[in-house]
This record gives sequence, C-alpha cells and structure tokens, in this order.
Amino acid sequence: MKSLVARLRGDKVIWAIVFLLALVSFLPVYSASTNLVYVIGKGSTLGYLVKHLGHLFLGFAIIYFVHKVPYHYFRALSIFGIPLVIVLLLYTLFQGTTIGGANASRWIQIPFVGVSFQTSTLAFTVLMVYVARYLAKVSDKEYTFKESLLELWLPVFAVLVLILPTNFSTTALIFSMVCMLIFIGYYPLKYLATVIGLGIAALLLFLLMAKAFPTNKLFSRVNTWGNRIERFMDDKPNEDDYQIEKAKIAIASGRIYGLGPGKSVQKNFLPQSSSDFIFAIIVEEYGLFGAIGIMFLYLLLFFRFIINAQKAPTLFGKLLIIGLGFPIVFQALINMAVAVELLPVTGQTLPLVSSGGTSIWMTCVAVGVILSVTKKEQEVALDQEEKMKREETLKRIIDKEIELEELNNNKEEKEAKNPLEPILNQ
Repeated sequence: MKSLVARLRGDKVIWAIVFLLALVSFLPVYSASTNLVYVIGKGSTLGYLVKHLGHLFLGFAIIYFVHKVPYHYFRALSIFGIPLVIVLLLYTLFQGTTIGGANASRWIQIPFVGVSFQTSTLAFTVLMVYVARYLAKVSDKEYTFKESLLELWLPVFAVLVLILPTNFSTTALIFSMVCMLIFIGYYPLKYLATVIGLGIAALLLFLLMAKAFPTNKLFSRVNTWGNRIERFMDDKPNEDDYQIEKAKIAIASGRIYGLGPGKSVQKNFLPQSSSDFIFAIIVEEYGLFGAIGIMFLYLLLFFRFIINAQKAPTLFGKLLIIGLGFPIVFQALINMAVAVELLPVTGQTLPLVSSGGTSIWMTCVAVGVILSVTKKEQEVALDQEEKMKREETLKRIIDKEIELEELNNNKEEKEAKNPLEPILNQ
C-alpha cells in the first residue's frame, strides 16, 4: 500500500478528497438501491453495490493512468478528440437508446460489453481541453473575431447543437463553463458578448422551430423543459411535481442528526434516488452534518483547484485546471440546489457520489488531467527516472540475451569445426 501511495503524483489533497467522496458514496448508493430492488423489482442491493464498486475501481484506474501522462500531450489529443465526439454525438442523436423510459439519444450501447455510455459527458471534457488549448495558443497573438469564430466557436456550437435537443441542462452547463473559461483566458469581452448574443438567438430559433414542428423527434424534450420551469415558478402545489416534493420531505426528515444509515424512507418513493437525488437521501440519513460534510469536501476541492491553478507552470495548465475542475464543483452545487428546490429539476448527478458509470469515469478523466498538471518538477523528474530505470533494465536484459546467443553460436561453430571435441572433453 505504501509503495502504491508513493507512486501517486500530483496534489495529495485532491487525491484524498476524491477518495473520501468515493468512500462516502457507498452507503447512500447501497441504501438508495433498495428502491430499484423492492419497489421496481430489478436486481439486488448487493449487485448494485458491486456494480458501483466496479465503476469506482475503474474510475481510479483511469485517474492513475491519466495522471501519469504529461499534460501537454492533451493539446494534440483534444484536436483529434473534437471530430470524434461530434461523430459520436451524431450517432447518439439518431441511434441512441432509451434508459428507464427516458428520451432516447442520450446514451449509446457499447458493443460486446453491455454498458451504456452518455456521450455528452465525453464531449464536455474534450471540449474544455480544446478551448484551453486554443486560448493558450493565441494568448500572445493578435486575432480577429472571424478567426476565433472558425477555430474556436464552430466546434463549440457544433457540440452544443448536437446535445441541446435531448439535454438542455448539460448544454447550458457546457456553454456557461466555456464562457467562464474564455473570460478567464483573456478573450476580448466584446467578442464574448457577441457570442453570448448569438447563443441566445440560436436558442430562441430552436424554440420557435419546436413550436412550429411539435411532433418532430428532435423537439420532443422542449415541452418537458417548459413544464419544469413552469412548475418551479408556480407557487401552487402541482401533482406532477413529484420528485422535488419527495426530496424536500427527505431533507426535512433528516433534521440535524439524520435517521441513520440505511433508514431512509423516501428512497422507496423518490425516483432516481441513487443518482439525481442522492443528496436528499444523504441528508435524510445523515442529517445536517452529512450535508455540511459533503459541501465541505466539494468546497475544499474547489479551493485546491484555485491554488493549483495559480501554481501551474503554463497558461495551458492553469486553464486545464479551471476548465476541468470548476465544472465538477458547479455540477455538485447544481445537484444540491435542485434537491432543495433552488433550481428546477435538471438531471445533473453528484460527481463521484451518485451511481452511474459514465459520470464517474469522465469525472475521473478530468481529475487525472488536473493531477497531471499539479505534478511538481521533482515528481516529473522521478517519473523520468523511473522511465530511464525501466529502459536500462530492458536494455540489460536484451544485452544479456544477445551475449548468450553469441556464446551459443560460438559453441556451435567450434563443434562444427571439430566434431570429436565433445568426446575428447569427456
């Protein structure tokens, strides 16, 4: 165990927080899974716990291998990644599967594995790296709005347009995070204001098209968005406002100390209790102290991102930490705000705590990239030293094999010259 910890590079506080969030998730996910088992009659609680453990184990493996990669390699990967995610989003939009009765075109099924994958989360990560790369590249150059429109905003809007028809909340989160990163990256404010205006105009055009063609599959989610906003703004009780009411009952039942691990009642009535509304179950079982503990971990993670962004050796490294780290914390705040009805229902999970493979894995990819940036010069030198040692060991093995082969060849040559030599030696 000590040798494994010694091989970990990057900010140890981030490592510790991520591990704690993953550890905290086990009991709430195990408890909330009873809704799927005893109410819906699907699977077993132990099966869901093992599945969640598998997702986290693979997630930490992703963090480990990604954080070993020098972060400047992600520049080139983002260039090749943008066309890939656009193709995946196109495929998802027209060939996506339906999970739990939700609208199709959010998930694709990975062949031969039986695992569903939400492509918008991959697109989010790749897009933030791509934007960070572009801002770092043009930081010391003069450029026009037209140049940035083609190289920067065309890929951004291509990704947003393909996600919007099925997932408005993710589209809004991506667009706001991109604008935040661009603002921090010293992009001209007049250009940014123009782009925000174009984005609002494009959204209005999409809504008008949805009104004109209400039966089209691409616009099938628009009514759902409108209903959620209307229910959120309406003070009167609404029979359709089921999820949020159950979440508020769960939070109110938790009080200060909570009902205790596994003793949640609302998990049996609250849909998505192990994913979208896991925070409500945590508060019900662990009370105000549990809620404060979760928020403290995310805020501490946020402060570590800020500190490491200031220490990053390059502008690209700073923008990577901000672009990949801040969305993790903001998504967590959105999830908690939905549970207490500060925001309409969005479907955003609680990073590293909610069940769900895609969310965990892509969060782990982001954390791995951030940890790669936070590696100190001494740690980079240690990685290089380990690499050199491996190469030297491999070279010695190859040299030894060559030496043995030469000895065997010489022996065979001698035997060929004097076939009686082995008999004489005896």
